[in-house]
Amino acid sequence: MPNRHSDDIEDYKDEAYFDEGDRPEGFDARFLREPVTVLKARKPVVLGPHDTVTDAIRAMQGEHRGAVLVTEDGTPISRTIGIFTERDVLFRIVDGGKNPATLAIAEVMTADPECLVESQTIAEALQLMSVGGFRHVPVIDTAAKPSFIVSVRDVVQCLVEAFPGEILNMGGDTPRQREGG
Repeated sequence: MPNRHSDDIEDYKDEAYFDEGDRPEGFDARFLREPVTVLKARKPVVLGPHDTVTDAIRAMQGEHRGAVLVTEDGTPISRTIGIFTERDVLFRIVDGGKNPATLAIAEVMTADPECLVESQTIAEALQLMSVGGFRHVPVIDTAAKPSFIVSVRDVVQCLVEAFPGEILNMGGDTPRQREGG
């Protein structure tokens, strides 16, 4: 029986990965080329640079979010100028011994964060998260106004929904115990 060579595989590169109606057996890399807008992300929590860290923490707790976006005037119709995350609370507030009730978010946010635009792909989001070590990445429109935040959790949830058989039915005898949040 002859071996298949990579040249033979290249002949089929432009053909459909699977026939319409058939479900692929494994991960379909086309998923990574989808725009980040396919992720089920919620509207971002938006604050202004003069709001306090306590305001940000309460907003994150109330909305069950890991980050808030900071815009020029604290509204979603102005330009994104920063992001404040749960990590900032740990490393810039708690470790710094600062009073969150009187500290302006602008003093401890990440100013001019790396952002994605709505047309960028899930692969680009993952690359930015991986290389930058980010758990949350702002997604903005062409005028730098906030659209939403892509979180690692959003991407994982989308993967689980796109490939439920491959992910949820993996089996295993390891009992799951939850520690922490």
